[in-house]
Order: sequence, then structure tokens, then C-alpha cells
Amino acid sequence: MTFGSVLFTAPYLLLALLALPILWLLLRAVPPAPIKHLFPAVALLIGLKDRDTSTDRTPWWLLLLRMLAVAAVVVGLAGPVLNPTDKAGAGSERLLIVLDASWASAADWSQRQEYLAGVLQDAAQEERTVGVLSLTRPETVVFQAAQVWLRALAGLQPEPWEAASDLDLEPVLPEGPFDTLWLSDGVARDTRSDALALFEARGTVEVTEGTLPILALSFAELDGEGVGLTVQRVQQGAVRDVIVQAIGPDPAGIERVLDELPTAFESGAGDVEAQFLLPAELQARVSRFVIKGQGHAGAVVLTDDSLRRRDIALVDSRVNREGLELLSPLHYLEKALVESSNLRFGSLDEVLLASPDVVILADIAEMTEASEAALIEWTNEGGLLVRFAGPRLAASEVSRSVEHPLLPVRLRAGGRFVGGAMSWGEPKTLAPFEQGSPFFGLTVSDELRVTAQVVAQPDPQLSERVIARLSDGTPLVTRKALGQGEVVLFHISANAEWSTLPLSGLFVRMLERLSVATSATSLDSSEIAGTIWKPVKRLDAFGRLQEAEDMSGVAGEDILGQEIGTDVPPGIYEGPGRRLARNVIASERKLEPAVWPQRIAVSSFGGPQERMLGGPFFGFALLLLALDILATLLLSGRLRQPVVAMLGLTLLALGQSAEAQEDARAISATGEIVLAHVVTGNRQVDDIALAGLAGLSDTLFFRTSVEPEPPQSVDLERDEIAFYPLLYWPVTPEQTTPSPAAYLKLNAYLRAGGMILFDTRDSNVSKFGAASPAGQALRRLAASLDIPELEPVPEDHVLTRTFYLLQDFPGRHASHDVWVEASPAEAVQAEGMPFRNLNDGVSPVVIGGNDWAAAWAVDQRGAPLLPIGRGFAGERQREMAFRFGVNLVMHVLTGNYKSDQVHVPALLERLGQ
Repeated sequence: MTFGSVLFTAPYLLLALLALPILWLLLRAVPPAPIKHLFPAVALLIGLKDRDTSTDRTPWWLLLLRMLAVAAVVVGLAGPVLNPTDKAGAGSERLLIVLDASWASAADWSQRQEYLAGVLQDAAQEERTVGVLSLTRPETVVFQAAQVWLRALAGLQPEPWEAASDLDLEPVLPEGPFDTLWLSDGVARDTRSDALALFEARGTVEVTEGTLPILALSFAELDGEGVGLTVQRVQQGAVRDVIVQAIGPDPAGIERVLDELPTAFESGAGDVEAQFLLPAELQARVSRFVIKGQGHAGAVVLTDDSLRRRDIALVDSRVNREGLELLSPLHYLEKALVESSNLRFGSLDEVLLASPDVVILADIAEMTEASEAALIEWTNEGGLLVRFAGPRLAASEVSRSVEHPLLPVRLRAGGRFVGGAMSWGEPKTLAPFEQGSPFFGLTVSDELRVTAQVVAQPDPQLSERVIARLSDGTPLVTRKALGQGEVVLFHISANAEWSTLPLSGLFVRMLERLSVATSATSLDSSEIAGTIWKPVKRLDAFGRLQEAEDMSGVAGEDILGQEIGTDVPPGIYEGPGRRLARNVIASERKLEPAVWPQRIAVSSFGGPQERMLGGPFFGFALLLLALDILATLLLSGRLRQPVVAMLGLTLLALGQSAEAQEDARAISATGEIVLAHVVTGNRQVDDIALAGLAGLSDTLFFRTSVEPEPPQSVDLERDEIAFYPLLYWPVTPEQTTPSPAAYLKLNAYLRAGGMILFDTRDSNVSKFGAASPAGQALRRLAASLDIPELEPVPEDHVLTRTFYLLQDFPGRHASHDVWVEASPAEAVQAEGMPFRNLNDGVSPVVIGGNDWAAAWAVDQRGAPLLPIGRGFAGERQREMAFRFGVNLVMHVLTGNYKSDQVHVPALLERLGQ
């Protein structure tokens, strides 16, 4: 029986409430027991009768108090449950848990895991076998004991895509009946109806959805300037404010929020448009747009070269004259590049001062030695130099006998002219672009004609430098590497004098392939057929960009034609001449809430938690009965001074409970070794730090003779820190600076032999000492500490061998920048000894940014709390992180004991003398 949000497991007991009026009448009719007083004069009244008698009754408020106490007991016995959740029915011995496990599940994934843990525990109590099926990575379902899945629950992760449109579940499902619990993300898809019919054919189906509103972000088409974005929400409702952020590196290379754009959904609206109007320089630095506070891949839009306007310098030796614009070598280049690039004009010396991305020289043969040296230096540093031939280059002696550094090949004198009045040949056409060329896949029109060109001299390396040819096999475009940059030569002029290529759209596409221009239009799949696109960054389900070194390349036919999934995950891909972003939400994708048939039971999680109310009702009844006793004593006159004194003692005991707790904390910390971390004020960071020290304590217990007690959290302003041999201090940018009294405790702690492990947790983006937010916070926090001179951990430091032999100290990140107290200048290595004579003291601080607590962190079952890397390599990195933690604790407890051991022969020799 359910009343609102309260369920009664034994509702028939509520019938006892009907007896309360009868009980009220009985209590009102029965007078209280008389109070006897000895008074001698009463003897004179013996035998007299009072005809008018009245009975004293219990006060109504006391009766009401007793009625409420009885009612509370009855309601408590009826088993009330607040916010009851529907459990998967036990109709079958087997339970299949189906997970959408998509980007839309990532925002509340921790709540989903908690819910799954409860489902698995219920299944374990009912002795049901459980199978788990992820629709984003469907694998053959194997039914196992629920305890097995409980241990593997931490390894279940969402994917940054949705179930495939051609999903076929029949091959992965086992034979026989089973019940299904579908943990849905609440987003409508065409594949749901077929999958639902398949599950219903095997047994009952229940659906559970989250309550967190789902927002998604995608690009929008704009006619004007700026970047257009569409924000969608799955559940339409009331007015809601949304903030879209543009994120990218600042001039120092540190990623931060570059701009924010507030917008709002109107009541009942499912989408809203947002338009960023950013300066070209700022827009070029944007790496992604995100919806603030969402935390999933669907709320992230990655950017590629389509947003970046490259700085291109155009250099020409001609003097522009009115009326000759069409003959200018730069005219067609300017028309091809002006819409997508920032163009700079001027002399070579002037444009190089602006550090452009690309320099284009149109028919320039000779240049000064200073200009040539500056251009070579600029190209060596990563610049792209594009040169076009012309009459001047054809008539010069540049790169004739010896290849010029700024030309990819040696050239023949005079050039070659075909199709003219004084020539015997016909104009030449372009040959199809070969595989391996950056132009491969572009369509060559038969109408293109070349009437003149500069011809390359045959050399051994000529064939590998040709990237485009004419129909007769002669080179049209050649390229070579120069340092970190490239030199490209078009063997034709940049205007229409020598060919019709500058008049065609192919000319613009060829420049795009060379990374000269940035295409503002979408790529066509036919243009990139046969190319390979290498993943550079991949986006996980939680909206985090990660490196993609371990991923294989994607064929050009698939990079655009295949939907986001296991073969083409969302991220940044690098191909011929440009970078391409594949985002989770396509611009044409419209999000709608999932609609289930009425026959399907749909519940939700993530809202108010289920709570048993029987205990609180019994406690309330006891409180009322206690008040009844006090009221009865008060009415009878028996509530005297001793009772008041008892109440005072009770309040005094409550006041002293805080001191007792502190004493218990001190006894626990001094009885056994206890690791501790400094409270930062960031709950997520503090929880991970405590879980990390718990994992390290477990490792010490199982692998060494150290048997730590559970770790503790330390407030520097309130708690005593002298009890702890090691303090783990995760650094957050917003952490407040301790008070002078706290710094006095910290300095006394360091002088007494304690150690502080500072962890900025950002070595994946910044090294020690860099101007990252955490690095700046570390400098601020450590400014008042007595920290000695530091150095990177030397190869012979005792920290590398206190228990395990180590050379690296990884955590969740694997930077080598870990700093300790610098060795004394007089520390020298004895002859024949492998280490220096370091036999005093312990480094008071160890500083790094590898996020060690995240690698050590375990949950209540001892399973890893956070993922580290991928596959075996990630688990190997976690193991090395645990070994570093063991070495660190052993170093704190034993000092440089391991250094003493290697000097035993020298000590014995001295004693013999």
C-alpha cells in the first residue's frame, strides 16, 4: 500500500489506528492514582460522606501525547518506506542488465553505478545469475554470479557514442528465458523498438532512467560571421539558463576558458541558438566549445581547421599598376585565399617580421643574402614556403647546377612552352593525382590546360618529390622538407598566363591540401577517398580530450561516411593538409525523449533515495513516552532538584563529546601508523585523496611489515599533525592559504622529521615550476614553509630503492619531474660503492604533479576507483604508482637506511683500523 511517496510493507497493521479513539475514552474515564498524604486532622472527617463527588481526569494534552506515541509505534510496525524504488522482479532465475552506456549516461554515471550495485546486491540475495549487455559495445552475454559483476562494476564505463543504427542483438543473447532490466539514458533512438521486442520475447522487461536533465551541443549553420552553435535539451520544460564556454590555450599555452556566452531556453523550447563573435586571433585558439557543468561528450563540440584563419604572406616582385590586376601574379592567389585566411602584403623582410604561417613567393628568383638567410631560418622552424614559377624564375640561373635550399628540385634553363604559335606540341592536361600525394582524391577536369612550365632536371630524388604531374609525366608540383618546414614549388605561374589552373576550383582545393588555406566548407567524401586520417586526440564519454597514440588510422571513405562508434570515435583526426573534428552530435541530429509502451514499467533513479522510516517512528515514540514520564512526574510533584541536576550533567557530557572525539583521534593516530591528507576544501579532491591513502595503506599491509590504520583527513587550522609520519597535500588553485598558526605547526612538523608530499596533479599539462594554476597555488602555499633547496630525484637517491628498485615515479600521470631535498655538496660516492654516502635525514618535502592519489584510490571493495591509461599498460602504471607509494612510506619510516647498507664494507674497514 502506498500513500504519496511512502510505501507500507505491512499495511494491515495500520488498522490498529482505529483503536485509538477507544483508548482515548478509556484513559479519560480512568482517573489517575490518588496521592496519599498523612495529615492527623483528617481523622476527624472519618465517616462523613460528600454527596457531590467528582473524578479528577487526565489532562487532554497528556492524553494526546500518549495517543501520538501509540500511533507512532503502530506506523513503525507497518514498515513505512520513503521514496520506494521498484526492484527488478524475480520472475526468472536469470537477470539481464542492459546498459545504453552512451554519452548521455556519462553525466550521472556514478549514480548509475550506485544503482547497479544495489540491483546486483538484491540479485545476490535472491541467488540470481546476472548478465550485462552494453549497447555501445555489444558482446556475447554470459550469465554469472552477481558477486562477480559487483567486483567488475568499477570497470564498466560509458562510451562517447550511441548504439549503432544497424545494431543486431540476436547473436549475442543466450538461449532460454531471462528478465531484463534496461538502464536507459532517456534519449529516443530507432533501435529501441527492435531491441525491446527481442527482450520481451525472453521475459519481463523493466526500464529505469535517470532524472538529470540532458543538454547537448552541436554546430549550427550561420549566414553571417562568427561561430553558430545549437544547444538542445532532451526534456523540454520551463525556462532554463545555459552557459556555453569557448576553451583553448592562452598565449602561454595554458588551456583556459577564453570566452563565455550565456543563453536561455524559453518555456517548452527544445533548442536555442548561440553565436560566438570572436576576434580572428582568439577564434583560431579555440579547441572546443562546451556547455558549462554538463560533463559528458554530447556537451562538447571540437573544432578543427575550419575555424582557424591562417596568416599568409603574399610576396611579389612586380609593381602593381592600375588596369593590370588580372596580370598580377598575386591576383588569383588573393581571390582564392581572402575568404579563409588573413593576408599580408609587403616585402619579404617586412612579412617575416610578422611570423606568418605561410609565405607565398610569386615568380621571385633572386633575393638578398640577408632575406634568403631569414627565409631559410623561418622555414627550418616550421614554416611553409610555397613558390610559383614564372618568366623570371625560368630565365634565372637559380638551382641549375646545384639545388637551391629554397627550391625542391634543380631546374632546366629557359622553361618549356607548348601549344603556342612557335611550338609543335599541344597544351598539356593534368594527370590524375597518385596515391600518396596530398592531392590524391581530388577530381581533375579534362578542360584544364597547361601551356608553359619550368622543367625539373632529372635527379635520383626527383620521383619522391613530385606530388603532381602533367599528362606527359613531367612534374607540375614538387615538394621537399627543410628542417621542420616544407618548400613547395608550382612549376607554373600563379596567374593565368601559363595555365588555366588558377581559374579553377581545383586550385583552391590544392592550396587547402597543402595547409595553405582553411576550408570553410565541409569536405566531400569523394575528395578524401584513399587517404588515411590519423587520430590525434580522442574524446571520452565524460567530455575529456585524451591522447590517441594507440589508435590506428581511419580510411578517408570512413572518416565522413561512417557514423561515430568503435571504428570512428569522436576526436581530432589529421589527414592530408588539414585537421578534421568528428563530434558526437551532428548538426542535423535532433534529440527527443525516449517514449516507452504503456505495458513497460518505467522507473527512475538519481532522485530522492529510498529510506526505511520504521526506526525514526520508533525513536519518535520513545521520545514521546519520555516526555510522558516527565509530564507525569511534574503533575505529581515528584520532579525535584535531582532531576534538574541530571539534565545538567547530560548537557555537560554533550559539551565534552568533542574533546573526547579529539582524544580518540589522537589515540588512534599514535597507536599505529596512520597516513593523512590535508583537507583542501574541494570535496571531490579530498575524497580521492582519502581513497588513495586507503589503497596505499592496504598495499603496505599486504606487501610489507607496516600495518597502517585507516587514513585520516587533517584540517591544518584545527587538528594536530605531529602524529602522522606522512602528509599528502593535493594542491588546488582555489585552496586558501593557511593561517600563521597553521604554518607554525607545519614548520615544526617538518623540523621534527615529518614529510609532506605536495601533488599539483597537473603534470599531464604542466611541469614543475610552470605557471599553471596549481603551480602558482603551490608557490603561494609553500612560501611560508622552511623548505630546503630542491633538486630532481637523482638516480642514486634512496627513494629509488627503499623497498622496490625504481627509476620512475608515475601516478595517474607519468611525468619524470619529481623533486626532493638537494643532496649536500660534500656527498661523494665512495670507491667501489654504487651510491653516494647519504646517511642522514629524510627529505622533508617531495613535490610532483603525477596525481598519485588517483592511481592509489580504491573503493570500499578494494577495486580501483579511477581508470589509469588503457589496458595492460595502464594497470602496469598503477602498479608502479603503488610501488612508489611503498618506497615513499618506507623512506619516511627508515630514513636512508638503505644507503647505510651499501657502505657496510667501508665501515668494517674503518673499525679494523
